[in-house]
Amino acid sequence: MNAPSSPYRSGFACFVGRPNAGKSTLTNALVGTKVAITSDRPQTTRHTVRGIVHRPDAQLVLVDTPGLHKPRTLLGERLNDLVRSTWAEVDVIGFCVPADQKLGPGDKFIAKELAEIKKSTPKVALVTKTDLVDSKRLAEQLIAVHQLGAELGIEWAEIIPVSAVGDKQVDLVADLLTKLLPEGMPLYPDGDLTDEPEQIMVAELIREAALEGVRDELPHSLAVVVEEMIPREGRPADRPLLDIHANVYIERQSQKAIVIGAKGARLKHVGTTARKQIEALLGTPVYLDLHVKVAKDWQRDPKQLRKLGF
Repeated sequence: MNAPSSPYRSGFACFVGRPNAGKSTLTNALVGTKVAITSDRPQTTRHTVRGIVHRPDAQLVLVDTPGLHKPRTLLGERLNDLVRSTWAEVDVIGFCVPADQKLGPGDKFIAKELAEIKKSTPKVALVTKTDLVDSKRLAEQLIAVHQLGAELGIEWAEIIPVSAVGDKQVDLVADLLTKLLPEGMPLYPDGDLTDEPEQIMVAELIREAALEGVRDELPHSLAVVVEEMIPREGRPADRPLLDIHANVYIERQSQKAIVIGAKGARLKHVGTTARKQIEALLGTPVYLDLHVKVAKDWQRDPKQLRKLGF
């Protein structure tokens, strides 16, 4: 007799961790394409991006939240609320800890919050960025994560070392997360990789390009809004062109020069970098029109936050 086939599983998994713990990079590696922006700047993610992993036996929907942090602005408070509401709704939680940094107050703060979540939600510890450390340092970090769970009463369903950049154990992470999902039918059509609207993804790609190589304080002050995306009229069917008009918002007039650069060189570089990423995402040639605008202290202004989509 043939053994019964495994039941199909589907559900939501959420990666949590302090800023810059590798959550977005791992999401992109699991999905197999870029659905979350990455940067070496902390606090890059501002939206919960859903990446969809399609398997013969399961559909794993990854929710990539902003990093939980001690908020200093109204934006920070809203991002933290977004994280906590997401935790309450997912089927499994992955706690991301980078292998190359000792456990700090931020990790412990998040772990304490996880300890408060209902016991029935499985929690997996993911030690990320293993390509940056040797085996001794990795072993120490795995033990430290195990002990942190024991101290707080968290029983990790798994503790998994992974390198998204080095493609080490990414498939194993997918296997183990999938086993923890409930049985159920697919939640999204086959072929869908994210449910994030294209306009939001385009704005995020522009913001990622704008974040590269700027001063430390500037990323928190950068927001991008895509005003319109419209096909250019009168183009032949075999040579389409998509016109994208977007505004890059900063908080102070003094920051405008940083974003634009000498004789507009920096903004031009941002536009070129973002356009290539957008064309790869949408599969069509793009004309990208960027403008830099000042929205004074927008992170602290409820009206401005609404306008910018927070």
